[in-house]
Amino acid sequence: MTELPHVFLCLRAVIDGQPCAGLASEGLPPKWFTKDATTRFEEDLPQMTQVLEQAAALACGTEAQSLFAFWKELYRQQDEWCRAEEIPPLLAHLGTSLVERALIDAFCRSKGLSFSAALKANTFGMELGKLHPELSGYEPADLLPEKSDKNLIARHTIGLGDPLKDSDIPSGERCDDGLPQALDAVIDHYGLTHFKVKICGDLQTDLARLRAIAALLEEKVPAYQFTLDGNEQYPTIGAFREHWEQFLADPALAVFLGEEHLLFVEQPIHRDHALNPEVAEDIRSWEQCPLMIIDESDGEIHSLRSALKIGYRGTSHKNCKGVFKGIANACLLEHLRRTDDGTWIISGEDLANVGPIALLNDLAVMAALGVGHVERNGHHYFSGLSMYPQKLQDAVCGVHADLYGPSDKGFATLAIADGLIAADSLVSAPFGCGLELSDEILGLLGEAGLP
Repeated sequence: MTELPHVFLCLRAVIDGQPCAGLASEGLPPKWFTKDATTRFEEDLPQMTQVLEQAAALACGTEAQSLFAFWKELYRQQDEWCRAEEIPPLLAHLGTSLVERALIDAFCRSKGLSFSAALKANTFGMELGKLHPELSGYEPADLLPEKSDKNLIARHTIGLGDPLKDSDIPSGERCDDGLPQALDAVIDHYGLTHFKVKICGDLQTDLARLRAIAALLEEKVPAYQFTLDGNEQYPTIGAFREHWEQFLADPALAVFLGEEHLLFVEQPIHRDHALNPEVAEDIRSWEQCPLMIIDESDGEIHSLRSALKIGYRGTSHKNCKGVFKGIANACLLEHLRRTDDGTWIISGEDLANVGPIALLNDLAVMAALGVGHVERNGHHYFSGLSMYPQKLQDAVCGVHADLYGPSDKGFATLAIADGLIAADSLVSAPFGCGLELSDEILGLLGEAGLP
């Protein structure tokens, strides 16, 4: 993959009688919203565009008493449409979430509030009990951290094809953009301590890859911690268990996958099978089963509840799956921590988010939810903000000097120091992004594709 479409939504609304505007954006990656090996991305992209246009069309003219009520009604209408069109909910509600994010941005700008402040005061009008009955009577502030995190730990993705050592990169495959490419250089450059390791489901390939990663991390960052992304590579828990036990049979990998280093396993089972009833017995009967969460299976409001009944320990948050839905999920898991023994997980995953809008929206939510370490890979797989006009890059660096700075090549890039992302400026901004929505800024985005 050498390029990726990125969509912007500019929304104009009337909130409490006052006209206002909001902005949202999202990358449109191949094969995540629908992991169908039989289609080409050129076939998938029109359907992705269709769900965005449908949600925008449904939003136009809709009225509600609160932002939450607006989202809930839009969700209902989009859900009815996607079921009639046989569109998977994970994809369908990408459209819902894009409109939702633009509305949150417009609301926060119109009220002069940060996302965190609006959430804690519940000016969004969230009614948690309408999503999870056991949360009736609770407001988000009752279950979420009192203050947003001002520093987030960057959890770096080690992709299936990523070079581990700088010496592994053939001369013709060097990016030459001034940013670190191989894992060893990335660790040195950003001071990383947390990682996300992907596996492919082929036992021999994964064994060799995990051994190499384990040796490198032990050498570079002895106190490393990581998550293991099963990447939907297994049809059943039994198939995953067979590989897992082969991993543990290797003494080096037994240490690597021990509690000192491994935080949890993400979505090992393909979404078509992960929430099947028989999975519950497979998990219950596996005495040494690692902590597992869902990600791609979290397509609907009730998905987390279904997963918890089966034996999963939580879910991931990505803004593309829904902000209010993610808030409610985080509140449900915190409620469980207070009422039930066990480990309950809300993780922060990425989907190659980039600025100057989507990444900042996403980090603002992660900080408010108290998700301490978040997968970040957009800054690594793309060359910072180099795809945007220099004047826009300079504006982002001016407003978010703690978050973005110039690279050696001159383009703006995400600043990660000692493995941390500084979140001060985005926590105090309306919805993460502090750029004014002036004609000049919208015009600069227009040069990158926004009409």
